[in-house]
Amino acid sequence: MKIVSLILARGGSKGIPKKNLLKICDKPLIQHSIEASLGSISSETWVSTDCVEIAEVSRSLGAKVVMRPKEISGDSSKSESALLHFADQELFDFLVFLQPTSPLTTSNHINEAITEAFSHDSLFSGYVEHWVPRWKKTKFFLREYDWNINVRPMRQEAQSTLVENGAIYITKKSSLIKSKNRYSGSIGFYEMKKHESFQLDEPEDVFIIESIM
Repeated sequence: MKIVSLILARGGSKGIPKKNLLKICDKPLIQHSIEASLGSISSETWVSTDCVEIAEVSRSLGAKVVMRPKEISGDSSKSESALLHFADQELFDFLVFLQPTSPLTTSNHINEAITEAFSHDSLFSGYVEHWVPRWKKTKFFLREYDWNINVRPMRQEAQSTLVENGAIYITKKSSLIKSKNRYSGSIGFYEMKKHESFQLDEPEDVFIIESIM
């Protein structure tokens, strides 16, 4: 059985220019994901990118690189397009899809997620969120979201929610090809802690992530 990791790292980023090469704790952002993968039981670590600079940095860190066509590297391009592009070129049984915007992911997380994934067709990581009252804003007033102000549940009685954190996705190659989706068939869940689930999307996220590291 062959297990490979794939990190998607486009060169373009609207929120933070050259985000995947931004230094986090003195390392390029993508280095954290590459190192976590290289230290895991994945047999190969790949980076899919449309950027020559990201490709060079990734190779220097020990990752293999697949250059992604421009037509599937735009802001509106779906990750599944890059996953399928990779699947068309490489042989594997399980694909571990890692996002470099989750630098708190460790080799141990990846290994535990892989072990859990063997019982499923696909899997995603996330954290458990205990119930909190949520509201939605309409044009003229606020309304409760998915609860009733006249029947407010006790926190310990309310059902918890599984929140996807975007760090790890795992799928069988056969399931990915058939469904053209990272989720398919029997879907598993790998639990991470909430503080391990921060993603780097905005400049202010750098301080939060570095303080946890």
